[in-house]
Amino acid sequence: MPNKVAYYPGCALEGSGGPYDKSTKALVKALGLEMEEVSDWSCCGAMEAKNVHPMLQTYMSSRVMAIAAEQQGYDTVMAPCNGCYHNLKKAEYECATDEETMGTVQDLAKKSDDPVYNGDVRTVHALEWFMEELGPEGMKAKIKKSLNGMKIANYYGCMYTRPRQIFPEKDQGPGSESSYRPHFMDDLLESAGAENVEYPLKTACCGGAHTLSDADTSTQLVLNLLQAAEDAGAEVIATECPTCHSGLEMHQIRAEKEFGIETNVKIIYFTQLLGLAMGLSPRKLGIHENISDSMDLLKQKGVA
Repeated sequence: MPNKVAYYPGCALEGSGGPYDKSTKALVKALGLEMEEVSDWSCCGAMEAKNVHPMLQTYMSSRVMAIAAEQQGYDTVMAPCNGCYHNLKKAEYECATDEETMGTVQDLAKKSDDPVYNGDVRTVHALEWFMEELGPEGMKAKIKKSLNGMKIANYYGCMYTRPRQIFPEKDQGPGSESSYRPHFMDDLLESAGAENVEYPLKTACCGGAHTLSDADTSTQLVLNLLQAAEDAGAEVIATECPTCHSGLEMHQIRAEKEFGIETNVKIIYFTQLLGLAMGLSPRKLGIHENISDSMDLLKQKGVA
């Protein structure tokens, strides 16, 4: 995998996921990797476009990949958001396996005067990029401040591994990511000095898609995640998705206000945790912009 990739932040990282965007950029620079933002990028189609027409979502995701390849010369797009990563991988798969879909996508691009997607781009998640570029040993060699045994429940969310067929690089045996028991975040944070707890809900849904239409369902799904993390002894839930992260933070507060159920586990992006271990300041990583206030814990661990 190249050490310089096209960076696709997606809509969320320029909104509620601002701390994720900030910490990803700071961490990439500190690790000596390089990335260039996809120019004139559009939404990946998220969940809303699919409800208008599934092909619209596929086209919007392929447009991002086509710009990276045809206008900027990249063969790899890195997307830190689980939703963006999922939709671009889905577009990759559909165009590669269905000639009619590829033909429709290319026709739409020509009619829109957009670059034409030719199927020659690979999308990776930030986790995969860091893992393949550095791995646990390479990451460990760059650590300046150990996380000092911080007990972490690694939460991957449901879109990072499902459906399995759109992620052909997973489940390829030793060294690959697993769709059943993902471990890349565990491996990287352990190399930074964390103690990963056994967390049974690491790929369970957070209810992000229901948060506006059925807030109580989302709150209950988040409570399941929070309480399972605390039962496992976690001090922190590490996240890798802006939608999951926002949902966990907001529904943690809502659960206390609406249902009187308090949980104390902190919610922190994995890029912020690795950045702290690289010696970067909490402010540079946007930790002060998180809703979940983790500063007392981070000071106690000696990383802030």
